[in-house]
Amino acid sequence: MKKIFLIVAVAACVLFNNASFAQNPSRALTGKQLAAMFPPGVKSPECNPDGTVTFRFQAGNARQVELNCQMFDGNKAMTKDEEGVWSITVTPPAADIYPYCFVVDGIQVTDPNNVHIFPNENFKNSLVDVRGAVPDFQDMQDVPHGKISYRYYHSVNVGFDRPLCVYTPAGYDPKGKEKYPVLYLIHGMTDTYETWFKVGRINMILDNLIAQGLAEKMIIVMPYANPYPEMMRRGLAKSMDYMGTDLFTNEILNEVIPYMETNYRVRTDADGRAIAGFSLGGRQSLACGLGNPGKFHYVCAFAPAIFGNEMSTNFDNGIYAEPEIIRSSLKLMWLSCGTSDFLYQTSLALDKALTERGIEHKTMFPGGGHTWMNCRDYITQVAQLLFK
Repeated sequence: MKKIFLIVAVAACVLFNNASFAQNPSRALTGKQLAAMFPPGVKSPECNPDGTVTFRFQAGNARQVELNCQMFDGNKAMTKDEEGVWSITVTPPAADIYPYCFVVDGIQVTDPNNVHIFPNENFKNSLVDVRGAVPDFQDMQDVPHGKISYRYYHSVNVGFDRPLCVYTPAGYDPKGKEKYPVLYLIHGMTDTYETWFKVGRINMILDNLIAQGLAEKMIIVMPYANPYPEMMRRGLAKSMDYMGTDLFTNEILNEVIPYMETNYRVRTDADGRAIAGFSLGGRQSLACGLGNPGKFHYVCAFAPAIFGNEMSTNFDNGIYAEPEIIRSSLKLMWLSCGTSDFLYQTSLALDKALTERGIEHKTMFPGGGHTWMNCRDYITQVAQLLFK
């Protein structure tokens, strides 16, 4: 508490002594004054030359601090030094981007010294980017870069304005004549419209694939697939219907697609539309895409959240279109899931259901679990097959 009062007092003194700063910008704060106002934090995370990564967290009064990271299972205990800084050094299994958090006396917190945050409605994670010797598709490279835009549209479907993110490739000219195909890319449960580019690095992946001639130029739309938090805040819903897909499908067909076709130079034919999603987004993409094969000729599901007999009953109850219509319409049906993913067995069941109905599809079943590390690999492969 004394330290806080000291900082406040010093800040007040600095501001008083620099009251004329607005009239005289040359009177900048000195390094000593800035250091007193903003004491330095610890360096975290730190990628070391030997390939290890050190995480640090300053909490002198904490009884226990642990690191939770998708590099490994469970939590790892951290060690406190004389300055009250907890630390741990770990060896990543591979170069990748890993979500992590600190568990401080049982409470999950992000790393206060790391600005790279995992956008999510529920858990609070930071991100550590472990680079390899050779740049990967998810890494920033010296290529022409596209643009991520934050946009808002009014949804009559739910009754209020909603956000989405849009990726436009390098060279996109809103006043030009060229029209681009569109991928509608859906996040997972509790993720947000920012997760596919902040965690999935979809903009970097597409920049690099396009630059190497491996993917077509396309626009990518990342809507916020879960309107329920805002609906509940406004008294328009009492709970979240995670498994329902009608609201999502209506939002895409009646709100998002018309918004994009009004405000961007996009193709309006089914050959120029794709939909893909991860986890709950995979469930939603299957319902929207397979349920409307006249709208989407590319449907991709990454570890889709389907359960029980849904892979069969969805064909019987009309959520998915008739198999013969799907067979004659789709240019690509993609299914992928990690062999350690809790949705692996249901993905295998969906694979079987598609095969039994004669629906041609491609699969990718690598190792690994329900992670964005796998998800980035899925979209890297899928992006090379779209609109060709």
